[in-house]
Amino acid sequence: MSKRSSRDVRRASRFEVLHRVYTLGSASRHELAAVSGLSPATVANVVSELLSWGVLTEISTEDSGGGRPRARLAVNPARGSVIGVDVAETYIQVDVFDLALEVRATIQQPLHAEHNRPDDVLDRIEHLVEAALAQAGVAQSEVLGAGVSMPGQVDRVGGVSVFAPNFSWQQVPFIRLLSERLALPLHLDNPLKASTMAELWFGAGRREDDLAVLTVGTGVGAGFAIGGALVRGMSNSAGEWGHSVIVIDGRLCRCGNRGCIEAYVGAPGIMQQLRESSATSGLLHPEDQSATITALAAALARNDPAAEAVLYETARYLGVGLGNLINTLNPAVIVVGGWVTDLIGKWLLPAATGMAARHTFDRTFSATRIEMSTLSRNPVSLGAGIFALEGFLAGLGVSSYHDSTRHQQSIATRTPPLANL
Repeated sequence: MSKRSSRDVRRASRFEVLHRVYTLGSASRHELAAVSGLSPATVANVVSELLSWGVLTEISTEDSGGGRPRARLAVNPARGSVIGVDVAETYIQVDVFDLALEVRATIQQPLHAEHNRPDDVLDRIEHLVEAALAQAGVAQSEVLGAGVSMPGQVDRVGGVSVFAPNFSWQQVPFIRLLSERLALPLHLDNPLKASTMAELWFGAGRREDDLAVLTVGTGVGAGFAIGGALVRGMSNSAGEWGHSVIVIDGRLCRCGNRGCIEAYVGAPGIMQQLRESSATSGLLHPEDQSATITALAAALARNDPAAEAVLYETARYLGVGLGNLINTLNPAVIVVGGWVTDLIGKWLLPAATGMAARHTFDRTFSATRIEMSTLSRNPVSLGAGIFALEGFLAGLGVSSYHDSTRHQQSIATRTPPLANL
């Protein structure tokens, strides 16, 4: 483990205090010390910094029960804007947020397989960011940072898309290339981490500090938080739960291995189950994942036996994967999201939960809630926006935040040569 410097500790305290203000909506210094576990002195110092930088504002006072009235603090939404970019396998979404992380503008555009080369994706991000800023009426100079979520494995420090299997990308120096198009502080991560951060700040994490956040879409993965902190692992690869093998020598997964959870539960896996059930099924749209899962949802709504059979098989594999996760992590809550969940989750999740109970110790299972995400906003773009906010906070107090950001981006330029373009 690397040792943390005093600057790292200050940055972590700053981020924790702000996290708790978002969670509570508004709070006094006394409340922040109680919920964060930080000392009153540390909270007082951090609050003073954030007030001086215009990040927090005092919105009212309240009786302290004796002594001076307590000031209630809230985020100052007018301090600036952050951007969240969700690059998914089938679309790109850009959200512009004010500093209170309220959406000012949203633009989404489909992303087809013939347009997922790096230059195509980078061009689309550039144009969508420009359009979203125009829609929000926000000048680029007001943007404090942009977080970008890329599917697959990423090196967030170097700004590299290490492996994006659906795009056939390897070692793409994404942040260096994007910085040539957008003169903004840029921060890269993946959807598993972004969704988990969104749940921590605005979803199930408001009630529980130990959670797993599952994403079921084209790909399948998980993000973990323990004690209210995001779990990254040594190489930022924690969460590749979707590539846990549940069938030895099973279906070929797009990662190159066989028998992964994703190969049975992700949209392509569900489509494969439809093919195996009936190659001529009217529910199957061979070149369109979204249309297929939408048709499956409509069939489930009318109690179609063929659709129910496919759902049951999918739930069996998801349930085994959930049971393995519960036995390993013992989380307080598992939150399941993603576009496939949005379409068929109300049928899939109860069936999978029943299956998970059969593969888990009773005491362990009873301690875990399994629920669908209740976030009304895109959790990936929201989480990416939080990463941009985190980067902005890390730069506060540095002689020049933009100078420090350019230094970080210069590190990204010292990445391996562009590969597999």
